Amino acid sequence: MQNPEQMTKDDIMDAVRKFRTQFRNVGYLLIALGVLAILFPLLFSIAAKTLLGWIFLATGAAMLYHAFQSKEWQSAIWSGLIAVMHIALGVYLGFFALTGLIGLTFLVGVIFLLQGGVEAMIALQHRPKKGWGWLAFNGAATLAMGILLIAGLPSTALWAIGLLLGINFLTSGIAFVGLARASDV
Repeated sequence: MQNPEQMTKDDIMDAVRKFRTQFRNVGYLLIALGVLAILFPLLFSIAAKTLLGWIFLATGAAMLYHAFQSKEWQSAIWSGLIAVMHIALGVYLGFFALTGLIGLTFLVGVIFLLQGGVEAMIALQHRPKKGWGWLAFNGAATLAMGILLIAGLPSTALWAIGLLLGINFLTSGIAFVGLARASDV
């Protein structure tokens, strides 16, 4: 009789096996997009920033509509102010190709600095245990990426977001293709 953990693994592989063609196709698409993003990081940086701008425009419009519909609500004016901020950010990111990249790259750099610091603290908490060095390495690498992104501004803004997206797409695509191939067995 199989243990519950093994049955769950078998169920997962059955689901992957059932949709292996989709996994493989999505994997190949992600690999292709990842390679393109690595080759043309500025284009993908602008595309990602523009998409983010359009998302802020859509949320701002929905929030502004809500604020006007709920005029009797005590906080409607504050909700409307937040909506206007979303719309302004959406216009800034969505319609000005290069201007928002520096701020977005700076934000990613700050997030990497914070993440690296927290990961370093986690590593120190696990220091006497086996494998803590990998945690420390990850924290140090993330801190280094944050420092490089911020210290290299404004030039890092031209390639960083697109390159990071490309690496993510590429590794995700490889994982999908690998999972599809593993289900062939």
